[in-house]
Amino acid sequence: MPERFQHVAVLKGGPGAEREVSLRSGAAVAAGLRDFGYRVDEVDVRRMDFTLPSHVEAVFPVLHGEFGEDGMVQRRLEELDLPYVGGRSWEMPRSFDKEISHALLAANGLPVAAHEMITRGRRPGLPLPVVLKAPRQGSSIGVEIVREAGQLDEALARTFVHGSRVLVEAYVPGRECTVGFLGRDPLPLIEIVPAAGAYDYHAKYERNDTRYLVPAPFPEAWVEKINALARRAYAVLGGRHLGRVDFRVTDDGQPVILELNPLPGFTATSLLPKAAAAAGMDFATLCARIMNMAESESECMETETTSP
Repeated sequence: MPERFQHVAVLKGGPGAEREVSLRSGAAVAAGLRDFGYRVDEVDVRRMDFTLPSHVEAVFPVLHGEFGEDGMVQRRLEELDLPYVGGRSWEMPRSFDKEISHALLAANGLPVAAHEMITRGRRPGLPLPVVLKAPRQGSSIGVEIVREAGQLDEALARTFVHGSRVLVEAYVPGRECTVGFLGRDPLPLIEIVPAAGAYDYHAKYERNDTRYLVPAPFPEAWVEKINALARRAYAVLGGRHLGRVDFRVTDDGQPVILELNPLPGFTATSLLPKAAAAAGMDFATLCARIMNMAESESECMETETTSP
């Protein structure tokens, strides 16, 4: 049964490119919370002037991309002084904007791929192969892997559809894995093995042939190193209550951090629920554990004031 709250709201949808994924994730979280005994209102957020039912005690944002992960919704909830799940308004941009997150990770001595930012009309200075990324998108939207010079112009054009700046990363060969977080604790490591090509939007949400190996079949020394780096990245980028740190791992076991997802997906193929299941936690319990962590801005300020 619910512990701190009885009637909660799940925010889903949003106006951005990840809207459909967010609608599916939000519906799943709402169902999980209801299974655990919560009364749940589902709110489809299309604009910043959204309203919440007056009886709502706390909020679980399941908004990916704009509004949900750039700090805007969090600022609104802070103004209402409602307890909510996830990072605070000034923490969210650290992970949402890849230009900011890469700078913070590198400044703190954490391993990221060689990278540069380019604007329209400029070409990458890094040698091929490279990965082009729209810096303010998720779910692999606006991501292009360029291996040959003849692919570059079209790939740049597709990526620039999502904004005026593009993050260019050196391609890191190897294996892909992710570390989910519940509170400050890492969950079992997952290796992601696409059936073909890259782990792109289609592999994540539209196909069922991607393999998820949990716990990842890595040497124990690799797992320890990845978990240690994930903890540091989670702290540096403002992770709170939940999150997921994604990596590429070279064949000799060197991890490279890709990003922190501060509000990861909760669809049928999403990684945080898979990791929780491997730790023995069913979906409803996972949603309830996260919901129970919700804090209001006044509660956070009181905690920070009284902390030694």
